[in-house]
Amino acid sequence: MSKEVRVRFAPSPTGPLHIGGVRTALYNYLVAKKNGGKFLLRIEDTDQSRYVPGAEDYIIQSLKWLGMNIDEGPEQGGNYGPYRQSDRKNIYKEYVDKLISSGHAYYAFDSAEELERMRDRYKAEGVHSPKYDQSTRESMINSLTLSDDDTKSLVNKGSNVVVRLKVPKNEIISFSDEVRGEVSFQSEELDDKVLMKADGMPTYHLANVVDDFLMKISHVIRGEEWLSSTGHHVLLYRAFGWAKEIPKFAHLPLILKPNGKGKLSKRDGAKFGFPVFPLDWFDKKENELFSGFKEDGFIPEAVINFLAFLGWNPGTEEEMFSLSELESSFEIGKIIKSGAKFNYEKAKWYNQQYIISSPNETLAALIQEDIEKIGGVSVDKGFLTTFCGMMKERVMTLKEFSTKGKYFFTDDFEYDVKTIKKKFKIENGPHFEKICNSLESLNTWKSNDIQNVIKSYITDNELSFGAILPILRICLAGTMKGPDVFQMMELLGRQIVLSRMEKGLKFCKTTIS
Repeated sequence: MSKEVRVRFAPSPTGPLHIGGVRTALYNYLVAKKNGGKFLLRIEDTDQSRYVPGAEDYIIQSLKWLGMNIDEGPEQGGNYGPYRQSDRKNIYKEYVDKLISSGHAYYAFDSAEELERMRDRYKAEGVHSPKYDQSTRESMINSLTLSDDDTKSLVNKGSNVVVRLKVPKNEIISFSDEVRGEVSFQSEELDDKVLMKADGMPTYHLANVVDDFLMKISHVIRGEEWLSSTGHHVLLYRAFGWAKEIPKFAHLPLILKPNGKGKLSKRDGAKFGFPVFPLDWFDKKENELFSGFKEDGFIPEAVINFLAFLGWNPGTEEEMFSLSELESSFEIGKIIKSGAKFNYEKAKWYNQQYIISSPNETLAALIQEDIEKIGGVSVDKGFLTTFCGMMKERVMTLKEFSTKGKYFFTDDFEYDVKTIKKKFKIENGPHFEKICNSLESLNTWKSNDIQNVIKSYITDNELSFGAILPILRICLAGTMKGPDVFQMMELLGRQIVLSRMEKGLKFCKTTIS
């Protein structure tokens, strides 16, 4: 591409970054990296009434956790700042004035009550969804219907003053979308969007077009909910005389609920039992905590891999892509048009693959804090590293190391009573005691030696493995699930094994007596 690729992720700080927004950021990032371009973060905070403290920092921390490094943004700076729209307010006034001077925009002074009366009047005449457009603007209070003197007077008073785009009559507005092909709108379908609000702040429509032009954005990659507004944006590019600078548009498919019925929302996380945000978010207004992928035990690379495939396919059978591999493989042309179902089981599968392929030392560092909460004491790093190697093929999230492997770090666990009642026989009690005696006198505490002692005893005394090994495991861990029992015994150590055997056998005898 001859023109430098410059893309922007432009979220509004009105709450936490939804996973759909993360995917939009990812696709923008990948297009930039694929083409040696720049990835910008622009905070679109023009709607101050919906601003949520902490949301901007949450967005930045989420991108950092996921490894999407920002080239230009509020923290990094750059040659095209400021990168926060509230800091660009004076810029927009200049461009609004240009639109009014050229006749592509006009002042409107209608109050909320007058707008409502207009809608009621047109509905009564049979208009299903009346809007402020070329068919209604001539009956409203604006600079198109007022004299110049009256217009100036109302502008100077400054009450209920907004600026609207004057959509032309009888035009077809067309543009090429990188995902959807040729898209066209009849100008009669478009309303006269507000460009500047009464508080002097621009709306999304004006600010994003002006900023994209001034920041030399080459590709606008965003959710399909903005597709219907793109006709207005094309008109603005034309009105400013920037028709040759219109960026390439790519409108991404929706991320759907797991059942495919409707767009995934933040409430679906609580409903279906999975995170829909990258990080935990506490909603002060609703006094509610929404869980994040990070805190639920996901590795960021797994989340990236999972999200990349929610709307994109490389055209091969390969599913595992690191971020760098995605950077070299990603193509806009392979983004699908239809919505992608959010499959949480697939997300966990990806996470499992990344856990299995991660070095044990890396996993130990990631889970150390969670593990140390179990017993309230620090854990030896060597012990923790060995534990990770034993458990990593048995978990799907980092959190499961502490829940499924709790018994490695505490004696406070419950016994599988159902299996005890099925497997434990009182007459085998002396055999367990003799096995413990043999283990106590064992010279080297290695899994192979432990295994030889126990299996030799079972064979020599003509016992069944099913009568001994399940109870042995339950005494040590409380459950039949877990890694190799002899490796587990080596890691736990002789003292803990013998202590748990004594305690567990007492419980078994009490349970069936």
